Amino acid sequence: MAGSLIKIDEEIVTSAVASITLGGANWDSSYDVYVVKVNNCIPVNDGVSHYMRITKSGTPDTTSNLDYAYKDLRTYSAFANDSATNQSLLNFGFAGTGGSEGLNTTMYLFNFNSSSEYSFGTVETTTLNSAQQLRGLQGGFVHKVASASDGVHFFFSSGDIASGTFTLYALKK
Repeated sequence: MAGSLIKIDEEIVTSAVASITLGGANWDSSYDVYVVKVNNCIPVNDGVSHYMRITKSGTPDTTSNLDYAYKDLRTYSAFANDSATNQSLLNFGFAGTGGSEGLNTTMYLFNFNSSSEYSFGTVETTTLNSAQQLRGLQGGFVHKVASASDGVHFFFSSGDIASGTFTLYALKK
């Protein structure tokens, strides 16, 4: 896949910010598939959930139109299935504030430029929480609105994003 990813947008957080939006004004609608990478995302507060929303015209969509399903792989308890319908956000799990704690995510985004089909994606996430417990999520989501999407918006359930690298790529045709 070398040479097949084209960087569209990147935000590197080195001091606390409330949220990160990738795409929006930087969205390039000439591609069919997009890849989002979140590396070493660490919150200011301990034990908070990492959330994501789809953006429409650069603004996070807060309507309850997201469905998701994950396989939840945990080192500290049994594996589980997690799913929900009619949500206003996606929850990628908990993260902590220590140097070795945080979150990493890879998402593939599909149909984001279509005004007649639902936007959807796949998600792979790993988190290491404040108790040094590892958790992985593998699954997908669908945004049940037949309108074009132009990015993703990340934030925590409480407090700011302390650090991390957030990158949006397009997959070369």
